[in-house]
Amino acid sequence: MKKAIVLVSGGMDSCVTASCAKKDGCQLSFLHINYGQRTERRELKSFNDIAIFFNVKEKLVVDMNYFNHIGGSCLTDLKIPVPKDNIDNHEIPVSYVPFRNANILSVATSWAEIIKAKIIYIGAVEEDSSGYPDCRRSFYDAFEKTIKEGTKPETSIKIMTPLINLYKKDIIKMGVELKSPLHLTWSCYENGNEPCLKCDSCILRSRGFKQADITDPILT
Repeated sequence: MKKAIVLVSGGMDSCVTASCAKKDGCQLSFLHINYGQRTERRELKSFNDIAIFFNVKEKLVVDMNYFNHIGGSCLTDLKIPVPKDNIDNHEIPVSYVPFRNANILSVATSWAEIIKAKIIYIGAVEEDSSGYPDCRRSFYDAFEKTIKEGTKPETSIKIMTPLINLYKKDIIKMGVELKSPLHLTWSCYENGNEPCLKCDSCILRSRGFKQADITDPILT
């Protein structure tokens, strides 16, 4: 059984990705990043709830709050408002956190070397918010080369992106088929106890459930 690190934000995509890793027969280790996002507290709760569901014993939470100081994203800078109903925008959205996934993958790679994990699973989806530049498969292919160049000779780590080319409706259907705990997930960009249902992430989620003809369990 290969050991795999699953990057679990607490969102729906990372939750379904964890189910994919389990289906692939991997021994799961969960990594969560607090990067100073608006919904840090709520996402951490979802992460812990999902880890309990999957009975994951090996988990790591890392603080990367320097993204607050870097700024430039509505997720990490409270002075930048979260856009509402902006999913038809074709520019890189203001919710993009500059080079975030490279930072997260660096942490995952460091941990993978220590715990001898051979795979890193990440729930990246190219559909999300017009396609963040660090959510493309070409980015992960390039990062695999970086891992090879910058780690021990015997280190071999594959980055798995099982959802990369799927639409939200397909991810939801896959999650239901794999019995993923979608009821434990959090997608909203706003900081609150209930989803705002107006930010891009909420709208993408809502549209996905509607197209899949499935009721969102967090709204029941």
